[in-house]
Amino acid sequence: MLLALMPCLALGADGRFYVNDQKAPENRKDIEALQAALVKALPQARAATVCIEIGEGSGSGVIVSADGLILTAAHVSGGVKKKVTVILEDGTRLKAETLGLVSDTDAAMIRITEKGTYPFVEIERTNSTRLGDWVFALGHAGGFDKTRGSVVRLGRLVRIANSTYQSDCILIGGDSGGPLFDMSGKLVGIHSRVGQQVQSNMHVPMSEFIKNWDTLVKAEFVGEGPFAQKAAKGTGFLGLATEARPEGGLRVTKIGKDSPAVQAGVQEGDVLLKFNGTALAKRTQLQDLLKEMAAGDEITLELERNGKPQTLTFNLGER
Repeated sequence: MLLALMPCLALGADGRFYVNDQKAPENRKDIEALQAALVKALPQARAATVCIEIGEGSGSGVIVSADGLILTAAHVSGGVKKKVTVILEDGTRLKAETLGLVSDTDAAMIRITEKGTYPFVEIERTNSTRLGDWVFALGHAGGFDKTRGSVVRLGRLVRIANSTYQSDCILIGGDSGGPLFDMSGKLVGIHSRVGQQVQSNMHVPMSEFIKNWDTLVKAEFVGEGPFAQKAAKGTGFLGLATEARPEGGLRVTKIGKDSPAVQAGVQEGDVLLKFNGTALAKRTQLQDLLKEMAAGDEITLELERNGKPQTLTFNLGER
């Protein structure tokens, strides 16, 4: 049975959670202090921990602002300006978009695009985390399960490097991108690599996110891997055929089944007027523009349907 909440985290004279500085809990009091700290921090941490669905796969993330900013791993987001689905603890499914990422340290950011006020956690910004500190990990291990909820694992930091934390919290597939908290409930890291041994796992420290915050918010792709790779130019797929009109624009004559174009709402007979602001007059012009685009890139089509203007914004598929 869980013990009653303590009024606050048990702190030592230097303001640190005193159990952090012990080689191991020495008595029942120490174990009760760990348990009480976890019970106090867990509700808010769990409420802010989300499942992220991208294609047929899923990972985890954590909300860090009331308007829906999420931190996760770059290998979970997979790229910038991609449409994804975020699942809250209660099963609510929300539309979201990937923002920037740092491909060589595995840091990434996502934003919920549906307006609302969301539960969030506080980021640890003082760099006070030390080797041996007690931490707890959350994540949607194996995918979202509303009945089970996110899974909590308690452990300690066993290694600290410039851009990596290592803990002995037990993680599996689906936990990637999930949060690592100190015992006060502050976010200290994001799960990155699950080791060959489940007790050996790597996390991206908050310092990496803070250092790259502005570029992440601007949806910039930073670095050259290994955790994410930029799609090559010319790999973007639209999935339609057109014919030029004498008066300008390209009439859509055919749309591929399940293509990005049909999923975005393009219809046969539509007249494409502009592609990312460039007026269209020839089929070769559209082809040349697509050669400069990569899979996943966002495009804006201005078109005319039955004499009425429409604008569609969506992401290209992959050839």
